[in-house]
Amino acid sequence: MSLPKVELHLHLEGAAPPAFIRGLAAKKKIDISGMFDERGNYAYRDFWDFLRVYEAATEVLKTPEDYHRLTLAVLEESAASGVIYSETFVSPDFCGGRDVGAWREFLHAIREAADLAEQRDGIILRGIVTPIRHFGPEKAKEAALCAAETAGDWIVGFGLAGDEKICKPKDFSWSFDAAREAGLRLTCHAGEWGGPDSVRDAIRDLGVERIGHGVRAIEDLALVDEIAERGIVLEVCPGSNVALGLYKDFRAHPIHVLRERGVKVTVSTDDPPFFHTTMAREYRMLAEAFDWDDGVFADIARTSANATFCDAGTRNKILKKLEKADA
Repeated sequence: MSLPKVELHLHLEGAAPPAFIRGLAAKKKIDISGMFDERGNYAYRDFWDFLRVYEAATEVLKTPEDYHRLTLAVLEESAASGVIYSETFVSPDFCGGRDVGAWREFLHAIREAADLAEQRDGIILRGIVTPIRHFGPEKAKEAALCAAETAGDWIVGFGLAGDEKICKPKDFSWSFDAAREAGLRLTCHAGEWGGPDSVRDAIRDLGVERIGHGVRAIEDLALVDEIAERGIVLEVCPGSNVALGLYKDFRAHPIHVLRERGVKVTVSTDDPPFFHTTMAREYRMLAEAFDWDDGVFADIARTSANATFCDAGTRNKILKKLEKADA
C-alpha cells in the first residue's frame, strides 16, 4: 500500500464503484437491473458481455456534474492504493456525444474534480481521449476532432479501446494522424483479444509508442524482441487479464517473461471494480506470483513515470516523489 504507484491504463467510467452507479441510477430512476450480482458487484459472462455492462453503466452518467462526482470517487480509490499519478481514458462518445462544445463542458467538470483531488490527496490525473473501436472509424474521427480541439496540458494523449475484433488499426489512421498533428501522444489497445498481429498492426499502422495490454505479443517472440528494441511500453493489466479468462492465474501471466526479455512493462488496473482489484492488490498478487521485491516495483514505477504523456515538469515532479520514496 505504501509504495508510490504510477498508473497508465485506467478507464474512467470503468473505474466507477458499483455503489456509485447504483446510487446515481436510483436518484435518476434509471433501470439498471441485470447489471449486478447478488452481492452488488458488476455481473458479466465474458469480455463482450463486460462491454455491454460497461456501456450500460455509462447510460447513468449523463451530465458534467455526474463526471465531476465520478472523477472524485475514482481518484479517492486510486490515492488510497498509493497512486500518485494516473492517466485515464476518457471518451467524447460518452461525454457529450462527440459534440465539441458539450465535450468541453464535460472535460471542464472532470478537470475541476481532478484539481480538487490533487489538492486533497496529492494524486495527479491526466486524460487520454479514447474513441470506442466498435463504434466505427467515422465516429472515431469526431472524437479525434474533440481531442485536437482540447489538446494541451491536461488532454495529453489519444488512444483506441473497445472490441479488438472490430475493424483493423489502419481503419483509424486518419484519427491518429489528426491527434498526432495536434501534439498528442499515442497508445492503442491491442494484444488482448486480437493476438500478436493486432500489436504489430497498431505499431506499424498507427505509430503508437505505448500499447494497452499487449500481452499476447508473448506468442511471437520476434515481436517481443522488436517491442523491446524499439522501447515500446506495454500498459499491462494482469488482474484484468486473469478476471476475463485470458490467463488462469497471475503465475500464468506473461508479464514476468516480457520483463525478463527487456520489454518496458507497467502495471495498471484497467477497470478495477469490474475485476475486483486495486493497484495495491495488483502489486501484492505480482509479488506473490513472481517473488518480486520493492526494487522491482520501484523500477516498474520509474518505467511508468518515464512513459507518461504529461509535460516534462509534471513528469519530473513524479520522478522526484519516486526518488524520495526510494531514499
